[in-house]
Amino acid sequence: MINDKIKSRVIGINVDTTTTTIAVVDLRGNIVAQDSIPTQNFPNVNNFVEALSERVVMLAENNGGYENIRSVGMCAPSSNYLTGCIENAPNMPWKGVIPIAAMLRDSIGLAVALGNDAHVTALGEWAYGVAHGMDNFIVVTLAGEFGHTCIEDGGRQCSCGRKGCLEEYVSTRGILQTVRELLEANNAPSKMRQKTDLTLDDIAECADEGDAIAIEAWRRSGEILGIALANYASIVNPEAVIITGELTKYCGRMWPAMEKAFLENVFGNIRDKVKVVVSKINDHERNVLGASALAWKVKEYSLFK
Repeated sequence: MINDKIKSRVIGINVDTTTTTIAVVDLRGNIVAQDSIPTQNFPNVNNFVEALSERVVMLAENNGGYENIRSVGMCAPSSNYLTGCIENAPNMPWKGVIPIAAMLRDSIGLAVALGNDAHVTALGEWAYGVAHGMDNFIVVTLAGEFGHTCIEDGGRQCSCGRKGCLEEYVSTRGILQTVRELLEANNAPSKMRQKTDLTLDDIAECADEGDAIAIEAWRRSGEILGIALANYASIVNPEAVIITGELTKYCGRMWPAMEKAFLENVFGNIRDKVKVVVSKINDHERNVLGASALAWKVKEYSLFK
């Protein structure tokens, strides 16, 4: 007997500290429709699951029908794929161990898979991004846990309590601090001296105009990033290192120094074998796409069969 009832869509959900994004995703990874709710408005997790369930059902019904949804994939910080729980997330409004996958499954009647946000970011790159077809790769989010590896002994104080973390050099606040230090140490003229609320866009614009201090700030940031990536690659020996996150739009300005430092510091046997590339997936879509890929992996289940 021919089965003509194969479900062709899944729901991908990205839960972060401020906003929860919900998307209907088809077999080819196209986002058919998207919606969101403010995570921080729901200090009670039961109220959050109730609001999320209503939004999932409404989004599905308005975009092809609920009956075409196979399953749900969800990502959140501090999540455990094996248990389906958010476990003691320090920055989320709900404390302790939250069985959120089971709660959502019982509410909407579909299978729900839960993954850690870092895991799902990598899964999204593997399914729909530049890691497609690769077996061994590293995804680096600028900045994430990788940002709390030490790059300078006794360096800048980090918010994690230690000193010299990469995040204090290659992140928005880290690059801004580099500019401030260069401005204090150098009398060279710079438009950045007149900026009361300096941004990375300002630094990029000044560098494009030939501002020597701005150019040096990007060079130093790229050099530090290149050394850090070389250390990581030397340990893991991946096919590629994929850079994601908010700083990717500025990677072009850091790239020459980053590439030079990477090649100079990576283990010689893998120097010509590992690629460093920038993700091509939109930052706002990567995690819902990764969550959708996770949804296809979970065993199908429905209260409505």
